[in-house]
Amino acid sequence: MSLAAGLSSEWLIVSEPTPHVLQVSLSRSPVNAFSTEQVGYSLGCISLTSSLRFWTAYGALFDRITRERRDVRALVVSSALPKLFSAGIDIKGGIVEETTGDAARSSLNTYNKLKEFQSAIGAPQRCPFPVIVAVHGLVVGLGIDLICACDVRYAADNSQFTIKEVDVGLAADIGTLAFLPKITGNHSLMHELAYTSRIFSATEALQLGLVSQVVPGGQKDVIGAALKLASTIATKSPIAVSGTKRILTHSRDHSVPQNLDYVAAWNAAALRTDDIPEGLRAAQARKQATFQPLSKPKL
Repeated sequence: MSLAAGLSSEWLIVSEPTPHVLQVSLSRSPVNAFSTEQVGYSLGCISLTSSLRFWTAYGALFDRITRERRDVRALVVSSALPKLFSAGIDIKGGIVEETTGDAARSSLNTYNKLKEFQSAIGAPQRCPFPVIVAVHGLVVGLGIDLICACDVRYAADNSQFTIKEVDVGLAADIGTLAFLPKITGNHSLMHELAYTSRIFSATEALQLGLVSQVVPGGQKDVIGAALKLASTIATKSPIAVSGTKRILTHSRDHSVPQNLDYVAAWNAAALRTDDIPEGLRAAQARKQATFQPLSKPKL
């Protein structure tokens, strides 16, 4: 059975292009805008309708893959739309519902909605496998929040980005302003882009440190490059890759001494893995190593 079985929904197309690699394609025409519109999905031969928002369904997908312990070793997020990645939030969709009455209670309600939104868009951070995002065309507002939460970011050379929130009267609150100071190296350029919302190119995104590679071409080219990277990662020890992701994330959010202590505790257990002798045997025999799943699937 394919690792992608039963995972696709109306706006999220999930496939397994190569062994142990999933591709999640955003597919909400016309511009992959995130809203509160209902999403349909199927359960066997039964068609259902869920009140899941597009962004909630996105986060729930990643959490489900992890919860079901599917043997996924790398995942690529992309857009199924040929001209762009995402136009961000669908303002007409009313992401945060209007409230009336007591101001404190209204504010608390808004806080809770924003935390749900942050959790959904940040779901790739919780996965035990690397998440690579391949973007092309426009990447607007929430689209940048989304890609910032991924581990590796590739951009087609036709990509254009904008941190759009200041133009609608707010500070970006779903991830961009939290992640950018941690994942980019050019803080002067980062501040300029966040304050002005001006459109910037794939070349500037590379200069900023937002993306690690600019791929000549468009949608198919950048997705192909991302899938090639994912396939390479999928051949590595799941214990080693999962541990590396966890330790890198910890390092981003903690001091060097704290991270050294964390990795010592982690590897005190992880060094006992059978993946090490398997990797050594494969290297000596000049063959591809065969690694067991990270954990027993629940399927």
